[in-house]
Amino acid sequence: MLDIFYHPNGVAVLGATAKPRGGFFLFRNTIEGYKGNVYPINPNYDEILGITCYPDIASIPENFDLLLYFIPAKHLPETIRECAKKGVKGIIIESAGFSEVGAEGKALQDESVRLAREYGIRLWGPNCMGLLDGHSRHVFSFMYQDDWKVLMKPGGVSLIVQSGMLSAGFLMAVLERGGMGISKVASIGNKCDVDETELLEYYVNDPNTTVIAAYLESINTGRKFLEIARATSKPIIVLKAGRSVQGAKAAMSHTASLSGAAEIYRGAFRQAGIVQVYDIHELMDLARGFSKTGECKPNGGTAILTFSGGAGIVTTDLLSDCNLKLAELATTTLADIKTVFPEWMDPSHPVDLWPAAEKNGVAKVYTHCVEAVMKDPNVDSVIVETLTSPRTGFEYLKTIAELKKKYGKPVALWMLSIGGKAVQDEARNIAEDNGIPEFTEISRCVSFIRGIREHFTKKKALGLI
Repeated sequence: MLDIFYHPNGVAVLGATAKPRGGFFLFRNTIEGYKGNVYPINPNYDEILGITCYPDIASIPENFDLLLYFIPAKHLPETIRECAKKGVKGIIIESAGFSEVGAEGKALQDESVRLAREYGIRLWGPNCMGLLDGHSRHVFSFMYQDDWKVLMKPGGVSLIVQSGMLSAGFLMAVLERGGMGISKVASIGNKCDVDETELLEYYVNDPNTTVIAAYLESINTGRKFLEIARATSKPIIVLKAGRSVQGAKAAMSHTASLSGAAEIYRGAFRQAGIVQVYDIHELMDLARGFSKTGECKPNGGTAILTFSGGAGIVTTDLLSDCNLKLAELATTTLADIKTVFPEWMDPSHPVDLWPAAEKNGVAKVYTHCVEAVMKDPNVDSVIVETLTSPRTGFEYLKTIAELKKKYGKPVALWMLSIGGKAVQDEARNIAEDNGIPEFTEISRCVSFIRGIREHFTKKKALGLI
């Protein structure tokens, strides 16, 4: 049923305008990517951007599937009645002024839902930013940035974001950061009809979606949501807002969402195999990391290869904080690593590679030692910590990516730049273009390893690995 929103036959934009504000950007974004018929509606114009503009819904000559609503909230009930006459199947309501503003707005929203159900019309929103599709390039949203046209690359990550402006900011941050392809993005706001559970099911069945990430202030049908999550092999990452008493009050005033107890959600997510995160950037980082990681057999511990003994100690502490095990390297692995070390130094774990790198070069030492730990049956994941410098080069990252694929063990990369932002960006792009997720903090590497282990433990329990 949600195909009428993502793949409609005809789209009308109620509130389209030639003035540079929301209705203009909504219309311009729509015609930029959607290749079917688009009908701007505004009695003040004969045409907008060279396309015939209609004074009202009734004057549009053809029937159409989807209406994008961007006029004051009070007109929604009458709009639904007019849409019913044109065979409209869905309305994306990007205006605010509904249940999030109080009793009067809630009554208006409830009446609109009642009418829509009477006429068989689905409602998306209100108080939202609409949707995007990275593969079809449908952008039914009033995002005003033009950068999405260049930055949005098709990929496997689908997002459900309850907040409106957060979804726009979050998406632009994702696109500007790079390294992650987008399948679909849904901003659902007050979710008076279409909700996170229906979208989760849609994404689980979507062949273009490989990773699902969500920012949610509440879950309408929690039991079904958890059942769908438990049954799928696709990773699901959730940032649940409103965990505190004060946060729950803020959620009520934001999207009129009733939040539940944090401990209940935490336990339910764990049982369903949902990876829970606690801030926006962690959600973004783990979604990106999962999109580059297709294999893991959680039957060992994590190996740490670093350029700094101090960084290795910090990483070990962070692993312990997350109840993750530092791998016990086999004596044969340590002997293999020793072959590239100075005679005066025996390797230990975490493995401080810098003395070896000074003797034999960064590329040779890192690739040799990554393969050594990858071969070790006690290792199921690897954290690689390195320096970015024009002097050392970055081609060895491609070899590490090949080893990751060969041995099927996830890698998390942390790089400390001593060559400036341009050098850091070049190294990161090489790593991520070849399938290695790079993180700006050691703690995020550990969060990613934690999430990977949780998800693949679930897949193992389902008999999928």
